[in-house]
Amino acid sequence: MAKEKPDSDSIYNAIYDVVRCVPKGRVTSYGAVAAAIGVASGARVVGYAMNNCHGLKPKVPAHRVVNRNGLLTGKHHFSPPEKMQQLLEREGIVIVDDAVVNFKTIFWDPAVELAL
Repeated sequence: MAKEKPDSDSIYNAIYDVVRCVPKGRVTSYGAVAAAIGVASGARVVGYAMNNCHGLKPKVPAHRVVNRNGLLTGKHHFSPPEKMQQLLEREGIVIVDDAVVNFKTIFWDPAVELAL
């Protein structure tokens, strides 16, 4: 029996559930979220989901998802683009040249934190 491929709505909802768990003052990466939901090479899917989450209830803190090196690669999807950095800085995260300072220290790994 062939296994059914999950639809994008269910994948996006799984992504949103994980991202909603990222605590204030911490960040995660697109790849870490993808791995946590079992989509090993799905970092792009996580990016697409973050692009589509604005206005959802409950809110999805998309600003807390950065690339694997701590760069704010998704900032151009915020309006204005500086908003991603502003939201992170309000949570006490230091950003220099579009990169999270102390990225490894404040990185939140959903596979570890959610014991997946």
